[in-house]
Amino acid sequence: METLNNAGTMGARARRTPLTRAQITGFWGAWAGWTLDGMDSVIYALVMAPALTELLPNSGYKATPATIGLVGSILFALFLVGWGLSFIWGPLADRFGRTKVLAATIFMFAVFTGLAATSHTIWELGLYRFLAGVGIGGEWALAGTYVAEAWPEDRRKMGAGYLQTGYYTGFFLAAALNYTVGAHYGWRSMFLVGAVPVIVSIIVLLRVKESDKWRQAESRVEAAVARRKGPLSEIFSPRYVKRTTVAAVLLTVAIIGLWAGAVYEPAAVIQLALKSGMSQPNAVRMASIATGVLSIGTILGCLALPPMAEMMGRRKTLAIYFAGMALAIAASFGWAFYLPGGLVPFIALLFVLGFFGGNFTMFSLWLPEQFETRVRATAFAFCTSVGRFVGAGVNFLLGAAVLHMGTLGVPVALTALVFVAGLFVIPFAPETRGEVLPQ
Repeated sequence: METLNNAGTMGARARRTPLTRAQITGFWGAWAGWTLDGMDSVIYALVMAPALTELLPNSGYKATPATIGLVGSILFALFLVGWGLSFIWGPLADRFGRTKVLAATIFMFAVFTGLAATSHTIWELGLYRFLAGVGIGGEWALAGTYVAEAWPEDRRKMGAGYLQTGYYTGFFLAAALNYTVGAHYGWRSMFLVGAVPVIVSIIVLLRVKESDKWRQAESRVEAAVARRKGPLSEIFSPRYVKRTTVAAVLLTVAIIGLWAGAVYEPAAVIQLALKSGMSQPNAVRMASIATGVLSIGTILGCLALPPMAEMMGRRKTLAIYFAGMALAIAASFGWAFYLPGGLVPFIALLFVLGFFGGNFTMFSLWLPEQFETRVRATAFAFCTSVGRFVGAGVNFLLGAAVLHMGTLGVPVALTALVFVAGLFVIPFAPETRGEVLPQ
């Protein structure tokens, strides 16, 4: 815990600034919300097949594998559209504070995830997933902004890594719940479990204090000027427009890759498990195990990224992670998926895919460094939201391609090209290694 050692010894190492109780409580509140956000996000991917098998006939459609794949992609696209609309939370957080709005996002996604358990048709499920997406989308931007502002300068970079592990811990938690609760009580029970974050939102609202940086920014004259102009207008001013555009493009690349792998990974594993001779229940359990492997790899990737970013710089580190994602997606879905005994190599490659999927930690670390406090949450929320709109369109196209080609391996493998394109965008982003968080 770090205080600088100024005793005068030339070779003495600087100690890290100790965290206060408020900073620790705030971090765990943000981390818990982000963990449960990740759990709620992946629940749909895990229960999509059984849920649509029941709901499609109620809605007037046959529950064929092709229809399940197409409707599942459409519903997930709706979820991503809702997620994209979550940019509304950013200006609210810049105006009213991080913690109150953070609690509101957690409450919203929890309530509508829980209500999804009451769905009787695909239309009801689509509406609830859309509204849950609006809540889920705001949590990352506000949690990332809060931790960056609340933690000491010498600890906030690693704090971004710790925070990002929460989302993928949520993946692991969802996989464990699906293996136990979902396997025994069905898909509705999984959505009911997704309502648990309501409790976390209440704790965040009551126990987590607002960041000092936001309080100080609110007291400055510039904040009043920014409020009159509007934070959304501010992030497209000549000062910020390049940073906003480049960050939004890079996040779009990351989001397309994340959801291509995460959404279709359970279905791919189930197909490979059934092909290897497993029963349907065991194939579903294998999908849960594979999701756990993916999650463990991603958590390790999240923890490895901040030290790399400090040593090599933000741009080089992100380039390594993007290149790793391109290779892992192509190898897993384009090669291992089509091997005669592809289940084991596919799951092994999921660990690699998960590790480089930790690239999202870079944005938790890097985005706050590019914008001042008065517009930071708005910029974070906007940049993360744009990619979700594009991701929704890509997800719909993927569903159509899977239906047209009769296979999910090749369409998903082609998303590796998006990461290759992202490598050419990275040089346009500012290198902020060694810089302190702007006030």
